Amino acid sequence: MQSFRTEIENPIVEKDIIELEKKIHQYQKGKIDGEKFRSLRLARGVYGQRQPGVQMVRIKLPYGKVTSNQLERICDVADEYSTGRLHITTRQDIQIHYVDLERTPELWAQLERDNVTLREACGNTVRNVTASETAGIDKNEPFDVSPYADAVFKYFLRNPIGQEMGRKFKVSFSATDADTGLSYMHDLGFIAKIQNGERGFKVMLAGGLGSQPRHADELYSFLHADKIIPLMESVIRIFDRYGERKGRAKARLKFLLKKIGLEDFRALLDAEQLAIPHQSYPIDFKSYPNPKLANFSNVFIKTIKDENYESWKLTNVVQQKQEGYVAIGIKVLLGDFYTDKARELAKLVREHAAGEIRLSLRQNILIPYVKKELLPFFYIQLKKLDFVQVGYNRASDITACPGTDTCNLGIASSTGIAKELERMIKVEYPQFISNPDVVIKISGCMNSCGQHSMANIGFQGMSIRTKDKLVAPALQVLLGGGNFGDGNGKFADKVVKIPSKRGPQALRLILDDFIANGKGESFAAYYAEKGERYFYDFLKPLSNVENLIAEDFIDWGNAEKYKKEIGIGECAGVIVDLVATLFFESQEKIVKAEEALQQGQWAGSIYYAYQSMVNSAKALLTAEKTKTNTHAGIIKDFDKLFVETDRIVLPDSFESLVLQMNKTAPTGSFATLYLESAKQILQKFEAYRELELLEV
Repeated sequence: MQSFRTEIENPIVEKDIIELEKKIHQYQKGKIDGEKFRSLRLARGVYGQRQPGVQMVRIKLPYGKVTSNQLERICDVADEYSTGRLHITTRQDIQIHYVDLERTPELWAQLERDNVTLREACGNTVRNVTASETAGIDKNEPFDVSPYADAVFKYFLRNPIGQEMGRKFKVSFSATDADTGLSYMHDLGFIAKIQNGERGFKVMLAGGLGSQPRHADELYSFLHADKIIPLMESVIRIFDRYGERKGRAKARLKFLLKKIGLEDFRALLDAEQLAIPHQSYPIDFKSYPNPKLANFSNVFIKTIKDENYESWKLTNVVQQKQEGYVAIGIKVLLGDFYTDKARELAKLVREHAAGEIRLSLRQNILIPYVKKELLPFFYIQLKKLDFVQVGYNRASDITACPGTDTCNLGIASSTGIAKELERMIKVEYPQFISNPDVVIKISGCMNSCGQHSMANIGFQGMSIRTKDKLVAPALQVLLGGGNFGDGNGKFADKVVKIPSKRGPQALRLILDDFIANGKGESFAAYYAEKGERYFYDFLKPLSNVENLIAEDFIDWGNAEKYKKEIGIGECAGVIVDLVATLFFESQEKIVKAEEALQQGQWAGSIYYAYQSMVNSAKALLTAEKTKTNTHAGIIKDFDKLFVETDRIVLPDSFESLVLQMNKTAPTGSFATLYLESAKQILQKFEAYRELELLEV
């Protein structure tokens, strides 16, 4: 396992991977609490799978751009450490499954040889920065958002402010007002705008999906491009301090906004500005690399004889703003493809396009920069790979999460029902194969990884119980969601819950009625006119659980009787002293603060020192069995329980000491003094704890 260290050129990356290896060994020996280890490995893209003893590894691919070399490297890793299957997610990542935990450090090291990372692909971090897959080639875009998405990714990778938040933080960039980046459902969503000749973005704040979807608020109608990174840093710092940490169901930014309101949040943003290291952060978009186009001279094909070809061109070819070029959409069933085909695809785009692909939010692949005259050649080559299914981004292109296949949280199958619904549309409703209006999405649970709550027609995996207490897999049918553009959208209504095996019948009823009564309107307009009650009335008979047959108790894609259960997670190991663990983590933050100080990273050093102080206070509050839901609450409760009662004597309140970090500009002198305060706090609090234990 040690050999990977000699292959890593970046010392920061090498240190990161060695730390993961070290923590894995400590966890296996029972020296690290299971929850603490889980947080660390998730921030390194390693996610516990439903099946015991193996991991899902999420590969972080900013704004879905993947070069041929990177795709080949991912294939090497998938073949060596996994099963050879690649799964495209709805956040433009690639996931591989059934990975041995002990092999994850060397797997990561292999990926880094082509600048592919696992860092912060999961966990309570800034997740993958997503963007419109047509960024840079869209005919309607005011400018290419790729350089800005890239700059945000690089700035916040390993940034101390976003490593241990209460929950995840999601960011998107939309190339046009069509808002294909879905800004309204993100913590921060940016929509490209031009105002008075200047580049900038409309900014949407605190959207989210899950069991309680929330439409984002408009924070700015126009924010200059140089301000987006300072803004995001401010938002994350506030979320980190005031966001919920104990109750995960309430720990997203959307709940903080709901609690305090937009105006109070704006006030917190204003108060944070002095502590922000950059009041302006220019992004050099001109230096963003141009595509390297291949030599096309020797593969010209004039005509093609294939009855599918014209339909494929109609639904799978995207016109580019670059004269003479098109992009080709590849419809990837459920986002799953395999390394043998991926390698051939990598070779094809290297030799005959621009050496890159884009992964889409709908789990598909887009090949940009294809010469128009090469379309017949590409069709022939892609057909060999079974990559010419008609219906890219159309009604028959159903999005689905892995569900109960591999996910710990899955309640019912999403992939099985998705396959059946796609088959049904192709056979029974071929007119919808080329329909871009009807969007169907499926999730295996309420967490919305399949984004069911923003679809025109959505299905959510659930369970249903009969009077005899028999349990069957079920689907919540949701209708009426949609993206209306420019930061405006609607979340779907929960209409009715039905046994899962009746999902195809429900879709038939919906599509038949849409055909008969849709009046040529969009599905969203049709639903808005009819209303929720209308659909409930004709779908309600499907909800009857008194007439279930044996087949209804077997989920899609399964042969055994359904059981509602959470997948088996990792063993937590032996019981450890959580208070001691918290103090140990405080010391680790001190070390990181010292390293950042030595490298001249004043803001980073200050934030690590801040985390150390809050963590030290959390340790003593944990010993008191006091709630530690938010950083702001920890600070106030520590003053109340320890400082105001003189149990611990400080020169001033703990709050005034700790919150110097957002009331003082990040200079070298302040970072030095603040770090010294953090060291003294840790020493004092540990001494108090030792004395307390002696008196027990």
